Amino acid sequence: MAGRILIIGACGQIGTELTLKLREIHGNDQVIASDIREGAKELMESGPFETLNATDEPHIRKIIQDYEVKEVYLMAAMLSATAEKAPMKAWDLNMDSLFHILNIAKEGIIEKVFWPSSIAVFGPTTPKDDTPQTTIMEPTTVYGISKQTGERWCEYYFNKFGVDVRSIRYPGIISYRTLPGGGTTDYAIEIFHEALKNSSYTSFLAEDAALPMMYMDDAIKATVDIMEAPAEKIKVRSSYNLAAMSFTPEILASEIKKHINGFKISYDPDFRQEIAESWPSSIDDTTAREDWGWKHEFNLDKLTTTMLEGVGKSLKTQD
Repeated sequence: MAGRILIIGACGQIGTELTLKLREIHGNDQVIASDIREGAKELMESGPFETLNATDEPHIRKIIQDYEVKEVYLMAAMLSATAEKAPMKAWDLNMDSLFHILNIAKEGIIEKVFWPSSIAVFGPTTPKDDTPQTTIMEPTTVYGISKQTGERWCEYYFNKFGVDVRSIRYPGIISYRTLPGGGTTDYAIEIFHEALKNSSYTSFLAEDAALPMMYMDDAIKATVDIMEAPAEKIKVRSSYNLAAMSFTPEILASEIKKHINGFKISYDPDFRQEIAESWPSSIDDTTAREDWGWKHEFNLDKLTTTMLEGVGKSLKTQD
């Protein structure tokens, strides 16, 4: 491969596993991990790492130049629940980091950009069931507003300057390998840890809060697939809807009870419930499936089995 890959925000929930997957595909030395803090041992030891603030444009340029980077995955962001506690800090991080990368790409220094959007771009006025690719978008969170704005700028830079920027709207992402990073869908990770440790869990979302979800391996697969697709197949340059499954805390708890006798769930909704109510309950991702062949592999049963096995092993390691 000509030119290396830089991942900004490599130590986050998605960034960690994306980095390891790209190193597996392209070779360890070809994929540069960067973040404002150090991350998991496997990530740090498997290839190059640079300490980087995603808003530090001169430092980003230096790393791109030093490593002869041609592709950038911009994974750094302040997520929904955390962003509500520090709105301006979240806006600055989420938007400044994107403009830095788009402008460097506009200059022709890098050739391809991946920037993740989210179901947070939707809002209370969006159709909740089978949310279409193109629909009403009136987000009510700082995170959602920044992602909707980012989508518009990505499309603008493609149309005006030919920047090859690609994006998908992630649903809630579930993984046992890295801890959640302050999102509204984090209950779907916490519940497995608490189920195995205490046989009980108190959900911060209501029992009937249905949200689109996806196992991490599918999210990584979608990210790699869209970046490897020929440019002419990427017909949406704002961001693609992406889906795998939808469920509520009650449905997930029922699935866990099949494996853990006596597991109990209770509900104490907090401010994240209002955020969840503004998001879709299910997503129509036909466009991604038709344009670049997206196909998920994990359903709820496979996700539950995999999470219980993975979290169980990690808890034993901690002991």
